[in-house]
Amino acid sequence: MVPMMIFAEDGSQLWLRFPAKNGISPEKIMAKGNSPMLNIARRELTGHWQGQGVELRLEKSLKNLKDGYRITSSSEKIVVSAPKESGLLYGVYHILRLQQTNADLNNLNITEKPSYDVRILNHWDNLDGSVERGYAGHSLWKWEELPDTVSPRYEAYARANASIGINATVLNNVNASPNMLREDYLKKVKVLADIFRPYGIKVYLSVNFSSPKVLGGTENSDPLNKEVQKWWKEKAAEIYKLIPDFGGFLVKANSEGQPGPQDYGRTHADGANMMADILKPYGGIVMWRAFVYSPSKEDRAKQAYLEFVPLDGKFRDNVIIQIKNGPIDFQPREAFNPLFGALKKTPEMVEFQITQEYLGQANHLAYLAPLFKETLESDTYANGKGSTIAKITDGTLRPGKLTAISAVANIGEDTNWTGHQFAQSNWYAFGRLAWNHELTSEQIADEWIKMTFTDKPEFVNPVKQMMLTSRETVVDYMMPLGLHHIFAGNHHYGPEPWGDYKGGRPDWSPVYYHQADAGGIGFDRTQTGSNAVSQYFPPLNEIYGNIRTCPENLILWFHHVPWDYKMKDGKTLWDELCYKYDSGVQQVREYQKTWDRMQSYIDEQRFSEVQSRLKIQAKDAVWWKDACLLYFQTFSKRPVPYDIERPVNELGDLKKIKLNMGHHN
Repeated sequence: MVPMMIFAEDGSQLWLRFPAKNGISPEKIMAKGNSPMLNIARRELTGHWQGQGVELRLEKSLKNLKDGYRITSSSEKIVVSAPKESGLLYGVYHILRLQQTNADLNNLNITEKPSYDVRILNHWDNLDGSVERGYAGHSLWKWEELPDTVSPRYEAYARANASIGINATVLNNVNASPNMLREDYLKKVKVLADIFRPYGIKVYLSVNFSSPKVLGGTENSDPLNKEVQKWWKEKAAEIYKLIPDFGGFLVKANSEGQPGPQDYGRTHADGANMMADILKPYGGIVMWRAFVYSPSKEDRAKQAYLEFVPLDGKFRDNVIIQIKNGPIDFQPREAFNPLFGALKKTPEMVEFQITQEYLGQANHLAYLAPLFKETLESDTYANGKGSTIAKITDGTLRPGKLTAISAVANIGEDTNWTGHQFAQSNWYAFGRLAWNHELTSEQIADEWIKMTFTDKPEFVNPVKQMMLTSRETVVDYMMPLGLHHIFAGNHHYGPEPWGDYKGGRPDWSPVYYHQADAGGIGFDRTQTGSNAVSQYFPPLNEIYGNIRTCPENLILWFHHVPWDYKMKDGKTLWDELCYKYDSGVQQVREYQKTWDRMQSYIDEQRFSEVQSRLKIQAKDAVWWKDACLLYFQTFSKRPVPYDIERPVNELGDLKKIKLNMGHHN
């Protein structure tokens, strides 16, 4: 009997910890053809597959499966059929996943068709190697070494993505440097594109709207200026000559000070269409971000809707509007973005954030599949009941030329890729849901734990329970009941509910969002407030707008609620708030106990790394609870319920904490 762990583990293998012993012999693999992609599929099988023979079959008749595949099995062999080679590769990873999770491989009859055509990671990586909102070390891309020196991690990255069906990547930050489009950088990009291609991954770039002026010396970057159009046209020709299957552009324009078409009195549609027309002959697309807000009198939650709804139907068919899951900014919980479904004639795609900018970064355990699912399953009522965001974006309700889903990556050069061993599960979960948004958070956690750690039920079950409750726990100790954006400015790590930045933009300060006063707390978005509720379809506008019917987990998002308001469980709002914060703290302590009991099941390094992160999380939870309750108590003037653990910090001391988290733009 071979001992379970022959070598120490550091997390570098992610969920791809296939058996170390050799797989099946090459002659037991039947596959016609000799392409780089088929050779990868063969290599994965000869390296790791322990079962019967495998036949890989290209079948054009299955073309409605797109990138998908069919798997059938008999005692002699497993047959993977697909219309494209990429489907065969995904099918091979599927059977390896079944093997690794100890699934029954008899009488398989599986048909898979991806929920979205484009399943894309957005890297917020800068050319200097820093990563905006990155908590796992420097960028994976070594621009200064490319094109000559190639890191082995580039291929490992492509393999990890292919194993969960991710087929596209944006290499650089949405706050894009025009230099990304310089000839010397495009040659570096080509090297990455060549490595990714056999794994079915297309490369995209974020582009800066003022590139023609900065790089090409045009007088301006007005999308209607013929010189500007000519510059983009020549640039596209240059890109496609190097990278024939280049995916297209991601654009952040006229948001947070980034240049855009509005600088010239043009609309988002003018800007997007100019690029779309230039990419069209090559089959490229434009993903235009709807994350726009400017210092205006309007509630920030309303701005994307106000800017984009009037442009519905004015975008070319190879433009897709990329919309953050909520209307503010990747909060632990937000109401869903009302722009979903409001655009009737324009393709829409969700943008999630895998990197935990607002959920404790690489220090807190927060499994995000429940957050992703909450958004995808939200009913917009855009076409009546059942108009979920999943159905609006996957082509079910709005048949479009192209469907897509994206997420901001949490990947860096740390040995374990994501900073926290458990943060790997969020990369994994996004890939699995992009492939099949009907999977449950529980199914995905189950697969990931078995593949990443062990399939022993004594480990899997308690750890899965911890993961499934973890996002709600974070909400409880940070911002329960619909509170949002009460983070310290700049780095978004700890609490700063007192933050009121003098002379700064009001919509960057926490007091703008929580509105606490002697009367109560919360942002009034009802008809008598900012009327953001009017952007939702009926009956949601009435449900959210009425304090009695508004879901309590969003009550402070939509209402300014009196401290003594009676909640459904009979507690006053103030007491409810106190119990929520306390429950978040208690939950993290339970996670510590759960994890400590797991020591005998896994390797020492990963065990102790997670253990030390949980200690930080437990301290941070108390910091959040004390900061928020002590500060809000200055308005509520009510005692913290006596059966709750007392604050251990003084408000004055907490106000002095200043973290230096490095530079973010």
